[in-house]
Amino acid sequence: MKRILIGLIALAVLGAGGWLGFNLYVQHRATAEVEATFEQIRKHGGKASYGKVGFELATRTVTIEDIAIESGQPNLALLRIAKVTAVGARQADEARFSADSIEMRGVEAAITTSDRTKLKANYKIPEITARDFSGPIRAASPPLSGSMLDMYRFMLAQYASVSASSIVAPTIAVNVDAGTGNAGSGDFVYSALAILNANRGKIETAKTDRITYSLDVAQPGKPAKMTGELSGLTVHDFDATAITAALDPQGSSDDNFHSIYRRVSANSYALTMAPGVRVQIGNFAIDDIAIQPSKFRPAEIMTLMPADGSIPTAAQSRDMTAKVADLFEGFRIGKAEIGTQTVETPQGTARLNAVKYDEEKFALEGLDMPMPQGQFKMERFALKSFSAAGLFRWAAGLNNPGQPPSPDQMLGLFRVLEGAEIKGVVAPYKNTRQFVTIDTLSLNWGQLVGSIPSKANLVLKMVTPTDPANPAERPLIMAGVDKLAINLDFGAAWTESSGAFALAPATIDLGNLARAQARFALANVPRGVFTTDPVQAMNDAGQIETGAIELSLRDSGAVDLVVAQFSRIQNVSRAAARSTIVEMIRAQGEKLASSNLDARATADALADFVSTSGQTLSLKLTPLGKLPVLQLMDVLNSEPVIALAQFRIEASTGL
Repeated sequence: MKRILIGLIALAVLGAGGWLGFNLYVQHRATAEVEATFEQIRKHGGKASYGKVGFELATRTVTIEDIAIESGQPNLALLRIAKVTAVGARQADEARFSADSIEMRGVEAAITTSDRTKLKANYKIPEITARDFSGPIRAASPPLSGSMLDMYRFMLAQYASVSASSIVAPTIAVNVDAGTGNAGSGDFVYSALAILNANRGKIETAKTDRITYSLDVAQPGKPAKMTGELSGLTVHDFDATAITAALDPQGSSDDNFHSIYRRVSANSYALTMAPGVRVQIGNFAIDDIAIQPSKFRPAEIMTLMPADGSIPTAAQSRDMTAKVADLFEGFRIGKAEIGTQTVETPQGTARLNAVKYDEEKFALEGLDMPMPQGQFKMERFALKSFSAAGLFRWAAGLNNPGQPPSPDQMLGLFRVLEGAEIKGVVAPYKNTRQFVTIDTLSLNWGQLVGSIPSKANLVLKMVTPTDPANPAERPLIMAGVDKLAINLDFGAAWTESSGAFALAPATIDLGNLARAQARFALANVPRGVFTTDPVQAMNDAGQIETGAIELSLRDSGAVDLVVAQFSRIQNVSRAAARSTIVEMIRAQGEKLASSNLDARATADALADFVSTSGQTLSLKLTPLGKLPVLQLMDVLNSEPVIALAQFRIEASTGL
């Protein structure tokens, strides 16, 4: 809407140029030139009239009154101007003229578009003033079609032909008519619109103090209004060149990115959508907006939409989604930030401190919102290396009617981003008065082989209440454990050059119970196992060899918990329970010693671990020779003792 508005102002000033291109020293000659210009409009099927034409020689001031144009073309239906005054008017050459200032009063215009649905906009501008203006004597004819995109392209072309140090409109009122019963009808009011240093398609600054609007919105059963107010909207360093190329119906082969805005910012935005629902947004700024004309092709998306307004077919939806992906690939933002946002509803007020985006990350910060069970808070949520174009291209690949997505298609989501992070979550736990807290949840991946990551890292630090309704957690509750502190750090990576796959280290810390750490390695891992084809994966998995396995377990209360539980079950003292458990472990070690000499030492280390709380148990398993992973898994399923015999086992305990 704003582009149409600014374009309308430029068009009106251009029209004034057409009417003022005449011999500045002879009044009857001026009238003749104005008549000639209006006659050109009539030849194109329109109606054009004007009232008194005046000329004051000393100041080269030209006035034209009561201008009325009814276009024979459907998109520009009506243009009226009560009076045009040009001061210091002069003709630079046969094609262009200049003026120290141009003032237009009582401007009214009606524009109708017919893209899919008919839309009519009526503009009322009490006053427009242009300073240091230069432009063509006669404006070009507007497009014959009723297309909004064609109108944009026409207006941008007019921008490229004029210059002015300033163009100011104190107040502009716009009424939009979308038709009876259709959503989208409403009123807009622009206050203190100013365009500074416009020069051949480039604008240094465009700003408005305030934009208010009221729109009809669709709501089943009854009409509804949506109202809003945007204050302090400012655009810096606009360049129409790339947009004009992108809107060219013949297409563009330009693969370079070109800046269209250096910055777009505003002070605040308020929106009321329904009774009791209000959205308030603080300041926002978007920097370094650029497009790639060869891919930023909005017209191509419009042509794929059904002309009758019907729902697109699956094939049309897939094509449109792919075109939207191209559009996002051809659209780039350097950085964007939206300040404090609040949403007021009858259920309460939600608040978000900031939304931030740069080329590497998209983040939400400071979320605080009501939920039926209590207040939900989150310090930060971030997506790493997120690609909107990749998301639409992935979605387009899923749109195959009657066919479920393949595993490879689903895994394609890994190409859309490279990780996610959540920090500082406090959330109500079910219907209790307790809360789950997440200090950090971070998941990253990379080194894709096809669609499958060959490198990943997961970090989780959280505290959750124990749940009396969960049978598995009842022993913890009986032992007085009302919360579980979980600290998980898991990292895995494959190195193609060596074929090594390492898990180093994986750590689970149940703060008030135990801390476990695992490290293992696989050798001779081929690239072929990273596939969604199960047959190929199993064939190539036969080459994988087992490496060393290291485990450690630090007791922080888990041993005492097991002893206490055993004591209750056996109805003995805790000392007797601990002694019984130790004896059982040693006896089992004696049985296994006949098949694996290391089993006795391992059992002794485990018995020592149980006998004294607060110790660390360390185990290291080293294959005695080449040990294929698939072979080891088969033996583990049938004969675990024989599987352990394939390793040299080292075990120890310590405080």
